[in-house]
Amino acid sequence: MNLHETNLSYQTPPKEILEIVNVNPVPALSVSPDNRFMLSLQRPEMPGIEDLAQPELRLAGIRINPATNSQSRAYHFTAMELRTVENPQTTAITGLPEDCKIEHVAWSPNSAYVAFSLLQNGGNYLWLLHVNTATARCLTHYPLNNTFGGVPFQWLPNSRQLVFTAIDTRRGAPPQTPLAPVGPLVKNSGGTKAASRTYQDLLKTEHDCQLFSYYFTSQLMLANEEGNIRNLGQPSLIRHFSVSPNGQFVLLQSIEKPFSFSLPYTFFPLSVQILNMKGQLVKQVAQNPLLQNVPLTFGSVSKYPRNFGWRADVPDTLYWVEAQDEGDAGKPADVRDKLWVLPAPFTQIPQCLFSFSLRFSHVFWGNGKTAVAVEWWWKSRREIVSVFSPDEPHAGRTTLFDRNWEDQYTNPGDFVKTHNHYGKQVLLINNAQNCLYLSGEGASEQGFHPFLDRLPLSQNSKPERIWQSKTGYYETLLRVMDTEAQTIAISRESEQERPNYFLLNLQNHTELAITHFAHPYPQLKGVKKQVLKYVRPDGVRLSGTLYTPPGYNPEKHGTLPVLMWAYPREFKTADTAGQLRESQHRFLFINGASPLFWLTRGYAVFNDFSMPIVGEGSNEPNDTYIEQLVANARAAVNALTGTGIADPNRIAIGGHSYGAFMTANLLAHCSFFAAGIARSGAYNRTLTPFGFQSEERTYWQSPETYHLMSPFTYAHQIKTPLLLIHGEADNNPGTFPTQTERFFNALKGHGAPARLVMLPLEGHGYAARQSVLHVLWEMDNWLEQHVKSRKIEVEQGVGAGSL
Repeated sequence: MNLHETNLSYQTPPKEILEIVNVNPVPALSVSPDNRFMLSLQRPEMPGIEDLAQPELRLAGIRINPATNSQSRAYHFTAMELRTVENPQTTAITGLPEDCKIEHVAWSPNSAYVAFSLLQNGGNYLWLLHVNTATARCLTHYPLNNTFGGVPFQWLPNSRQLVFTAIDTRRGAPPQTPLAPVGPLVKNSGGTKAASRTYQDLLKTEHDCQLFSYYFTSQLMLANEEGNIRNLGQPSLIRHFSVSPNGQFVLLQSIEKPFSFSLPYTFFPLSVQILNMKGQLVKQVAQNPLLQNVPLTFGSVSKYPRNFGWRADVPDTLYWVEAQDEGDAGKPADVRDKLWVLPAPFTQIPQCLFSFSLRFSHVFWGNGKTAVAVEWWWKSRREIVSVFSPDEPHAGRTTLFDRNWEDQYTNPGDFVKTHNHYGKQVLLINNAQNCLYLSGEGASEQGFHPFLDRLPLSQNSKPERIWQSKTGYYETLLRVMDTEAQTIAISRESEQERPNYFLLNLQNHTELAITHFAHPYPQLKGVKKQVLKYVRPDGVRLSGTLYTPPGYNPEKHGTLPVLMWAYPREFKTADTAGQLRESQHRFLFINGASPLFWLTRGYAVFNDFSMPIVGEGSNEPNDTYIEQLVANARAAVNALTGTGIADPNRIAIGGHSYGAFMTANLLAHCSFFAAGIARSGAYNRTLTPFGFQSEERTYWQSPETYHLMSPFTYAHQIKTPLLLIHGEADNNPGTFPTQTERFFNALKGHGAPARLVMLPLEGHGYAARQSVLHVLWEMDNWLEQHVKSRKIEVEQGVGAGSL
């Protein structure tokens, strides 16, 4: 074996890091629609590598476990308990198996039941929890089919019945893998333009198509609380279904042939139907073909009907959207989209409710007098939010907000929603005061300061603040408990207090603690945190959060080695790029393979510092990507060393995904850093020729951009030690594992000090405990060897390959 290549067993990081990794996660909480009850759901520890080694099929852009007919590596809970919102005493739930793997949880509209899916006996089954008795039982022995993801069941408004997708019991044995190929795979473009971005896990053979049909075909079923079951319609490739608010109809969206070997399932032909509760076809709504010619221009969509759904505020009215510009954002058009509605019995001529000058984003239903529509446009970063009357579409609309969505300082927040008597989510409307509610982060030059506003619907009215996070804390709204917003549920945290939940009475100014979670890692209580603000040479304002280890005193301990971690983001204006997107008072959470682990090892950590790439006016951000990247890094290093905390000779740079791309580019174009860590990145942009991140130009439209931005092009200039880590099963578009393998070969070929770590079975993020621990071990060794122990005086400045 080559001395430079080895197959290591999984390693474990130092004790200080391991103690943090081993902290048990706190439960997740789910509140009932009537705000009386709460489920406490125990989160699991990290899965083992053996869990990732379970059977897996990669078909049409989805990864599934064929044994359970659900998506592979799905998140689950290991236990649940019941309590009231105001009483912390929990009640154990009887009837659950000892080894619980609970996936999806849904309260009934009347809060009397909780439906949930549970993995057992090699399948995924629908269970029911009776809230009053705290007892659970399996509702049906028909295994659920959840291969398309999402929640595979829905309550009817009567709270006694559920619709769910089950495995087709008549499907027989799975298709057998051919012993030998039956012929070559042939693709034919036919001379028609059909550009697409890079996708992973696509269908490759006819056998893949057979497997896709076999595992993704579902039977829609109706179950009542007693467990009586009947079929609704015929088995099909059910991509999505939704029950009408009155429970009389089901909107069914099913995939049809022909499939594609070049595109994922989201582009496959789609049949949209309405069924009644006997499973009979009531209306064929749409029959969309394979979407193989959707333009690459950002903001382009299908030219066929899309965004199907039910009006949540009325019994049975269907809505959908149709493009008026053939879905091509590159074409000029006064009207981009139209919103259509069709009420039961679905025999009338559809009615246009709304015409959009920009691209439709979403609609929030409230009641017959009030709905909110949101539209957007990529080129201008413009967003328009309007209120209109769905029962009187000719009454016009009122523009509530017309803004640049990148501008966080003017962000009005998100509309607060509630559940109506159908159990559907609608706008929370205070009819007495004729107002809506908005909740947001409250970004400003002082950082995040979350809020709750009342928004009167009278002409020219402005939002009125009724609550805001108090000074010294970071508080966020969880739920408004009543239509008058007199009582709200919030999460509260500070630098030294982990998030806990509280009920606040805004009328009498009292509060009630709902949870009492303790500090998860008391050994880090002494960590100090400060938000650094500094300026790039061209005037763009920058910021980042600097953490120092517990007990650190600069006068006593001197300067520290620093780990810098970031992720570049594109902006169209310098003003929005320079806005502060942080709070001094957020609690320090450490999970996964976070850079914050190195606070336990004597490092300062400069986390999520600004890396804006700005392209104002007709300029594209990536036109000067390298120049701006280096300018950002230089300003950050200068700000760090200016604090007297950072040792300028012992600074490492790192990032994940696009942050890894950033790291490699910085090492190629400047010499500010002692070492780099790049995880799950892409390094040769010519391998993503039809666009990447926010770059919508193709390689052939702007080849110089693709070449100049690719660190692979400048591999010969990298002299700084670089640790490369990648999951062998990375399924993220654009970050194929071969990107890292080829980049490492280029570095090795030019004598660069680099190390390549390929993680078996891991995707874009790392899940298995063994993998995460090994990544932490690799990073720690790299930092100890190339950063902490580095004593050589080096001149700060640009390297041989810099600008």
